[in-house]
Amino acid sequence: MKSPFTLSHEERNEFITLIQDYYLREHNEELGNLQAGFLLDFFMREIAPTFYNLGVRDSHTYVSNKLDDLFEIEKR
Repeated sequence: MKSPFTLSHEERNEFITLIQDYYLREHNEELGNLQAGFLLDFFMREIAPTFYNLGVRDSHTYVSNKLDDLFEIEKR
């Protein structure tokens, strides 16, 4: 299944580099571009949607609270 998110070529390369740096630092092993790209694809497909949805819910809560504040100053 394809990821519901799209990255620019530059963003994808930046994330691949971050994954490679992390893996080298934490596991003392190098990941090639292909391996790191597959790992990025997995994260984007399986994990990123959950964080996206959390952001949507947080935004909804924020906007709802601001609307409540707006209605509180309504003149009667």
